[in-house]
Amino acid sequence: MKNYPKYYSFWHILAHYGLRFSSLLVLAFLMLPILVIIPLSFNVEPFFTFTDGMLALDPEAYSLKWYAEIWHDDKWLLAIKNSFLIGICATLIATVLGTLAAIGLSNPAMPWQKLWMAILLSPMIVPLIITAAGMYFFYSQLNLAGSYLGVILAHAALGTPFVLITVNAALSGFDYSLVNASLGLGARPTFTFFKVIMPLIRPGVISGALFAFITSFDEVVVVLFLAGPEQRTIPRQMFSGLREQINPTILAVATLLILISALLLFTIEYLRARAERIQSGELDD
Repeated sequence: MKNYPKYYSFWHILAHYGLRFSSLLVLAFLMLPILVIIPLSFNVEPFFTFTDGMLALDPEAYSLKWYAEIWHDDKWLLAIKNSFLIGICATLIATVLGTLAAIGLSNPAMPWQKLWMAILLSPMIVPLIITAAGMYFFYSQLNLAGSYLGVILAHAALGTPFVLITVNAALSGFDYSLVNASLGLGARPTFTFFKVIMPLIRPGVISGALFAFITSFDEVVVVLFLAGPEQRTIPRQMFSGLREQINPTILAVATLLILISALLLFTIEYLRARAERIQSGELDD
């Protein structure tokens, strides 16, 4: 048994284990509704419930046919293509805009920093349904509703705040004398950006880009307003499947999305830890 300091009373120990137990309860409350989807996606029957065979761990009660169904359905294939196409394009735009905005706002000479920051972060604060409705009426005037460009620009607007936050955090404590020294030695601004600033903020940029991609990949409200039949994404196809034709194919897609999201989150955490080690001098860039 763990040895506690003498000044630890019974209540200290109870609070210690109580905190751990409550944390596990919160984790279970958040994760179990997500994890229960995974075994259901292997159900051989077209039901959203655990059959007797599944509960008895009968191998014949499990199947990969719903995963195979994804690759034989033109609607799902189109949704997968659209999700990656829109997500990648929106991420590129959001990464460029968010990085440039973060660099500008981190400069002490920038006026009204808090005001600009609040405006740029508004897509995260304003309820998404309001943002989607506003985008629909605005993009309709520009004939962008129902087009790939319209959905990409909308998702880029939603992803930019995430890039702004992560890059701005990476720039905290940045020594601008390095930039002045580079420019004073005759380096061009573009050379200074890529050789002086970018190596220090690269983990933040990549983390922000991953957050922007996740935001686009999982987004459905804006797609419901702006996308036409040809721009249907995976979340939009899942939403339609729940209304039109319910089968475990949706659960198979959801399981794949969980795996992709988990992989991206682990990548983000690795980059965050690596950035901290670089800033502390424990690791060379």
